[in-house]
Amino acid sequence: MTVNSDVRWLTAEEQRTWRVFLIGVQTLLSTVESQLQRESDVPFGYYEILVRLSEAPGRSLRMSQLATAATSSKSRLSHAVARLEERGWVERLDCETDRRGQFARLTEAGFAALEAAAPSHVEQVRRSLFDRISPDQARQLNEIMTAIAAAGGPDAEFASCPLECDAEADEIR
Repeated sequence: MTVNSDVRWLTAEEQRTWRVFLIGVQTLLSTVESQLQRESDVPFGYYEILVRLSEAPGRSLRMSQLATAATSSKSRLSHAVARLEERGWVERLDCETDRRGQFARLTEAGFAALEAAAPSHVEQVRRSLFDRISPDQARQLNEIMTAIAAAGGPDAEFASCPLECDAEADEIR
């Protein structure tokens, strides 16, 4: 094998950090996913959609904005919203000012499902993450993950900021 000297290979310490990062993230997400499925019959991705809608003005977001906020592709989000519609937890609405756009809105039944799932989910997150690190480590983790998320491009800054339904929303992207 020829080694390319232009490649910035990971040091042994960086390689150990990368691997433990992967194991830690996979373990955390698997534990949280299992708890949500077991206790609430809600996949983590669906839960995240419900949370994002619950936090939005009018419990409604444009589908493209919801995809960004939930860190999902538009096609994956569309499939998930269809499953949530079947449960009666979300409804789609056409955008009155832009015929291309649609909104997803959290229904009362969806909000009730979220309210029922949230306490045990938050407790699992606390047990799996925050009870295992110090407050200083939590602040550091926030700073580290904010820097990593910012490298995701211009959509990363919109992940928690809903946009209005208008042509400007698409122009920003």
